[in-house]
Amino acid sequence: MLHLCILTPHVYLYITLSWNPGHQPDKAVVVRKGHLFRLEASATFRSLTIQSGGRVVIADNADGSKNITVRTGHILIEDGGALHIGAPKCRYRSHVSIILVGRSDNKAVPEVPSLGRKFIGVMGGGTLELHGTERVSWTLLTRSIPATGLPTGGHVFEKNFSRGINLRVVDQDTADVLVSERYDTHDSRNDSRRLTQLLRSLPTGRIVTLAVGDSAAKSLLDETKKTIEEKLGSSYVYDLKYREHENHDTGGRALATRNFTTVNGVGFSVTAYSEWKSGKKQWSPVCDAGFQLITETLFQYQGSCSGEMGCFAVFKGVKGFQVDAADQVVLNLQDEVQKTWQPGDQIVVASTDYSMHQAEEFTLLPCSHCTSRQVRIQGKPQYNHTGEIIDGVDMRAEVALLSRNILIVGEMENSCYGNNMCQFYNHDTYGGHIKIFGNFSSVHLSHVELKNMGQQAEKGRYPLNFHMCSDVDQKGGYWEPTYVDGLSIHHSFSRCLTIHATNGLLVKNTVGYDTLGHCFFLEDGIEQRNTFYHNLGLLTRPGTLLPTDRNETLCTSIKDKVYKGYTPSPSTECKAVSTFWITNPNNNLISNAAAGSQDAGIWFVFHSSSTGDSHGLVPETKAELTPLGIFYNNRVHSNFKAGLFIDKGVKTTTATATDPREYLSECCTVSSRFRPHQNADPTRPRVAAVIDTLISFKNNDLGAWIRGGDIIIQNSGFADNGVGLSFASEGSYPKDEGSSQEVTQSLFVGESRNRGTNGGQNKYWGLGGVDGKMRTLPRNRTFPIRGFQIYDGPVRLTQSTFRGFVPTPERYTSAVGFSLKNTWQLTPRNNLSQLTPLTAFFGRPGQWFEENDLDGDKNSIFHDVDGSVTGYTDTYVGRADNYLIQHPGCVSRPQWNGVICSGRYSQVYIQTQGAPSLTLSINRDEYPNTPLVLRGINSQGALSQQYQPILMMSKSYTLHWSGPAPREVVLSLINFDKDDWVLVGLCYPSDTAFQIMADINDRQSNTFDDLTDYGTVSSLADLEKRQTERKYFFDKTVGLLWLYLQARHSRDGHSYCSVRGCERVKVIATTSSKQMCNCTEKAYPKYSQTPSAVVPMPTLNTHPCKNCGAKQVCDTALNICSGSTITLDFFF
Repeated sequence: MLHLCILTPHVYLYITLSWNPGHQPDKAVVVRKGHLFRLEASATFRSLTIQSGGRVVIADNADGSKNITVRTGHILIEDGGALHIGAPKCRYRSHVSIILVGRSDNKAVPEVPSLGRKFIGVMGGGTLELHGTERVSWTLLTRSIPATGLPTGGHVFEKNFSRGINLRVVDQDTADVLVSERYDTHDSRNDSRRLTQLLRSLPTGRIVTLAVGDSAAKSLLDETKKTIEEKLGSSYVYDLKYREHENHDTGGRALATRNFTTVNGVGFSVTAYSEWKSGKKQWSPVCDAGFQLITETLFQYQGSCSGEMGCFAVFKGVKGFQVDAADQVVLNLQDEVQKTWQPGDQIVVASTDYSMHQAEEFTLLPCSHCTSRQVRIQGKPQYNHTGEIIDGVDMRAEVALLSRNILIVGEMENSCYGNNMCQFYNHDTYGGHIKIFGNFSSVHLSHVELKNMGQQAEKGRYPLNFHMCSDVDQKGGYWEPTYVDGLSIHHSFSRCLTIHATNGLLVKNTVGYDTLGHCFFLEDGIEQRNTFYHNLGLLTRPGTLLPTDRNETLCTSIKDKVYKGYTPSPSTECKAVSTFWITNPNNNLISNAAAGSQDAGIWFVFHSSSTGDSHGLVPETKAELTPLGIFYNNRVHSNFKAGLFIDKGVKTTTATATDPREYLSECCTVSSRFRPHQNADPTRPRVAAVIDTLISFKNNDLGAWIRGGDIIIQNSGFADNGVGLSFASEGSYPKDEGSSQEVTQSLFVGESRNRGTNGGQNKYWGLGGVDGKMRTLPRNRTFPIRGFQIYDGPVRLTQSTFRGFVPTPERYTSAVGFSLKNTWQLTPRNNLSQLTPLTAFFGRPGQWFEENDLDGDKNSIFHDVDGSVTGYTDTYVGRADNYLIQHPGCVSRPQWNGVICSGRYSQVYIQTQGAPSLTLSINRDEYPNTPLVLRGINSQGALSQQYQPILMMSKSYTLHWSGPAPREVVLSLINFDKDDWVLVGLCYPSDTAFQIMADINDRQSNTFDDLTDYGTVSSLADLEKRQTERKYFFDKTVGLLWLYLQARHSRDGHSYCSVRGCERVKVIATTSSKQMCNCTEKAYPKYSQTPSAVVPMPTLNTHPCKNCGAKQVCDTALNICSGSTITLDFFF
């Protein structure tokens, strides 16, 4: 038979032979050179090997009516072999299923080296071309669907029989139940009159449903019967009689139902029923003297009932009403899907709440009245799914098609067995897998469904695995770059798609749903130039393979690779499972959605060296220094830990006694912090990593956590997160030289009108939002929600809008806040400008804040550059009880627990040696009775300690210790501009001898320059006259060593230190005294000063802020955002 098909962009004419091998479950079939087979019908093999020029093509026909199933243990495509199902320009139209069979414990079937069992494998020189019918892979809702399908929530009522007539009145426009009443027309004539009055008062068009349970006729007035006949069209009401006998042997159901549509186009049904739940069904004639029940649902006052609505039966049991949208819910979608999404297809609708478990699967039903952008689903939703841009943030639920006409599926057992992690999973986790090896001839997969794939207990057995393929684009010699397009990977047992030591792969329009472990997974840290375009991942569950895949239970239970006796720490070594696990920043993420993971949506992690099979095979890529690829138009929501996470590394050594953690555990080392430079060379200029058009909402903890620099976030939106966005610097002095982080043209919403659904593993439900209504909550009912969290800095937050930050009696809420229980340093160079009005909060002792007394808590501060936050231009906002930064003209903000001050501020980095467990007390001479007490950043008991107070420039301070003075103190000038100075007095015993020197530390070369010894002067007055000289004065009567800290060189950009390096002063003290060195009582009032402002407070600006806030709200689906342009043509 001649068959013409387009296999690639080239056109090939080839001859295939019809092939009908039948069902041979015990035969290992080999297709060799010269075998060009066209499989015409279903077949079964033990295995299928295609090699040496052999080719297998799955037959198709014009009307797509073929239905072929191939059952086999594996398909192995070796050098020269090829398997084709359709082609890019000759897509497969029929249905084909490849069922991969086998058990992990079947020793009768030997494993294939590097592949195991139950697989499709493509070796070097092999070809795999699978191209199903092109279909919309996923889209977005354009109209919200409420839980139950009805905005009113529907109505369900069931009760044992009672006397009288039960009534429901339903609003035909909204499906809301307006009246729910029982009238005892057996005993009460007054109830009969009330029923008459109600029916006569209802406006035309109301839906009325009546059900009679037990006796209802004794006191039913004729006028009531007449009204029911006139208004509801019932002719049966006159036959209603008192119960004369009971027949307990009858059974069945009397049912009346009819469908309606609300004014918003939502379909619903109204049903009344009565049921005797035992006995045989027996329909009775209307004239039966013993009938006891009428169930009527009549819909128009002048109308008539049809279908089952005139049915009467003799029963005794339960009665009920239901207003329901089951099988009538229509989804309104962004894209035209009607042509390719068919009745019987499976779809999934993503959660738009905090819990990823609110994702719901549905089967599509026929829908003759649907438009091209609508589909009808079977059943009804349990949860709300948002289909709107709410408060400026695009929260529309993703809707993905799971079905494809090419299906590759693993045949599964009914329960877990053998060594398949059955201690953690009760279901079989030994699915099929596809593995692509390097030097393949051609691999392109499009619009294929992969179901029940991946093997949880086996490394390298994933639904789709590009294994050490090197460059798979034109750089690697492939005329048509390798791609994966439109795949549906769902109900997977180990990841979705793995890219392992492979570069240049295009993955687009692919859905990964309900998987174990990281979903879209880069493996060894060297994978680069891969592009993820318009992919969707959701319901990413914990797995067992790597520590970062595991949840708390798995983390502490799996100990086979830790050092003996060690128990892993879940919070620091595990709990990182992510929908997109990106181990090298030189990859492109464009228009993707991470719509629900146990931990993170998108996680950039930095391998300090290559890991796994790649280690030592290629030059190190220095991932933490590598510039970021394109990051544009991505969505992250419904993740428990964070939407976007850029931080941390993995352990790159095996477990030892000194470091017992497992290989590839999550870790946080200085070397893995993201600091991109040109060509990944730290001696060359930094390259800003740009996060453009990120939409992050309903993430339980963090919308985004980003460490490193330089980093820019622009045109982004954050809503309904525990904390919207938190930056962390690359480190702090002396660990880095200083970098920048910027947020611009972005929107922050504290609590939106998306109130969520109570259920679906959402843990917290309470009051909140601008409307003060019940809603789902992140973290806890009392958790302090913050829009932008300042951790250390420097950060620049500008041209952004904040809305919806409303505290409740149970919790604090603020647009700008600070990291809780923060031991770390903060810089006064956290600059805020051109913002819409907002609230800030500096914390108070209590839940979540504890004592609010750690070093970082006390030094919290930010710079209001233009007064858009406070109304006072060029001022600083700090904590109200920090008198190191204040002067008499400062303005208090009690609601913020803050104070607004003018001045110049910098940090002094104080390092001590030789005196463990010291606290440092710093007094400003103008406020000697209100010292700032710092406990230090290092753990108590450490031989060295460091403190980082923020000081107002041009002021004098004294420093005191909680024990003997340290033997060595180094004071570094951080964020000092040229000529900035402070005068400091350090407390020492009177017999102390000093060696004091200044130097400049070059961090890159770790060298010291400009070493200068300090000389002495006889008085403080003399010292003040010689401020610019290297001099000190020791007041032995008080015990204070006085010296100036003054910057002699200018500072460049965001660097902590000067262009020459970090200016330092080192004090080495020699004393025999062991006394506590707190000189406060002797120092004051001798050195007390009158409080004054170096920089006067500006006047309050009462004019509206110009050009403040974000210019335009982002819409990720339509790619509209202020100032954002990107060219995508090269990806297609």
